[in-house]
Amino acid sequence: MPTILKHPTAQKLLAQTEVDPHDLRSCQPQLTSFVARYLPLFYRAEQRQHADTILRGKLTGLQRKTIEPIAAQAGQKRRPLQHFVGAGCWDDQAVRAELRRHVRHELGDPNAVLLLDGHGVPKKGDDSCGVQRQWCGCHGKVDNCQVGYFLAYAAPRGKTLLDARLYLPQERAVDDAHRAATYVPSEVTFQEGWRLALELLLRNGPHVPHGWVAGDDEFGRSSELRARLRLAEERYVLDVPCNTSMRDLSQRLPPVQPDGRARLPLCERVDKWQRRQSKKRWHKFRLAGGEKGPREVEALQQWVQTKDEDGVFGPRERLVVIKTCEKRPRVWYTLSNAPKEVPLAEVVHARGALHGVEELFLEGNQEVGLNHYEVRSWTGWAHHMTLTLLALWFLQLEKLRLGNKTPTVTVPQVRQIFTALLQERPPSLRQIAAQVSAVLHRNEEARISHWHRRTANFPPPKPRPGPSPRGP
Repeated sequence: MPTILKHPTAQKLLAQTEVDPHDLRSCQPQLTSFVARYLPLFYRAEQRQHADTILRGKLTGLQRKTIEPIAAQAGQKRRPLQHFVGAGCWDDQAVRAELRRHVRHELGDPNAVLLLDGHGVPKKGDDSCGVQRQWCGCHGKVDNCQVGYFLAYAAPRGKTLLDARLYLPQERAVDDAHRAATYVPSEVTFQEGWRLALELLLRNGPHVPHGWVAGDDEFGRSSELRARLRLAEERYVLDVPCNTSMRDLSQRLPPVQPDGRARLPLCERVDKWQRRQSKKRWHKFRLAGGEKGPREVEALQQWVQTKDEDGVFGPRERLVVIKTCEKRPRVWYTLSNAPKEVPLAEVVHARGALHGVEELFLEGNQEVGLNHYEVRSWTGWAHHMTLTLLALWFLQLEKLRLGNKTPTVTVPQVRQIFTALLQERPPSLRQIAAQVSAVLHRNEEARISHWHRRTANFPPPKPRPGPSPRGP
């Protein structure tokens, strides 16, 4: 394998891992400028100071990015910061609206995908708002947790989390003692997860250019959500469960039954229908990304009708089945309202963007403490998420800026840069650049090795982000 790494193509790829110390000079000014954009949305001087402290603390190397270690690191008192996050009187929606404008300015693209997803955070005890035993995606099982619903924006140039809403289970929504203890506003009632996601979409969608809405089968299984998206003229590609009942509208049967009634196509599960399709119907596509090899999938499509929750067949929709090119492939069943003029490749690539939201959750948890919080109130959860969305967005912005010269740079390495810069006695820019370059070099060596082992070819160069669209 070392011989492979000495190949001229490999050396060219590895050359893209070098970070120029001169590019790091503007990191601190970029952070100051970023924070200054949002500080006017906090009402009082001490709130602005607290927001600055927490945002900077989230970019450091703290193992736990809760309020107490952030306050200790900054040499500040803990209680004022805890009150600022847990019960401070400032407007989350105003801050997130500015975040939305900022994202549109930097990433806005008419082909972007709005991604819907839920995210559970395990919790001990039952004092936190909305916590109970429920499905926790990060554990893949029912566990004691809080669940939030998130909206992400994925464009060709980059991606980020855009908005969030805490889920209040039905048992908690009618528990007056719990509502009082966690300060749940009186207007908040129980809503299913898909309704919360739709609320996020309708609040943000009109303000950011996009061409698609995508989500997993938690959202696709709701026929009402799909109907609401059609009513809103949103083009969707949503996963559905493998046992979804469907009617293949291409089946040719005698036009009438013996008693004279019109004959309709037979009804069957989508997974059974998929298994009896000819190999000739499948088309191969390559998706973006892939650290250990190309993300290749096969897909086929068919116009179908599916049954809703009441067993009634709905309108004509486009079933797209996607599977990985492996001996034991993973299979996704999706429904879309994209018209026949939209190529299958475009539907597949829109669905392919869905993996980006999991990357954002991983980066949020590991780099800026999305799941590091000890607040128990409704307001505290919302405040924590707002500050975390800002911190994650800043790292995404710096990844774009530095990526124009070093396209292999990742969000963890951007956070590594700021961990060093925000120390009381930071290393020199040359030392920081050398440390980050060494990590990027190892990562790229691993990518080259994995690709060559799987394909006997070298991976494509990491794309440079390119200029910002600079929307209004």
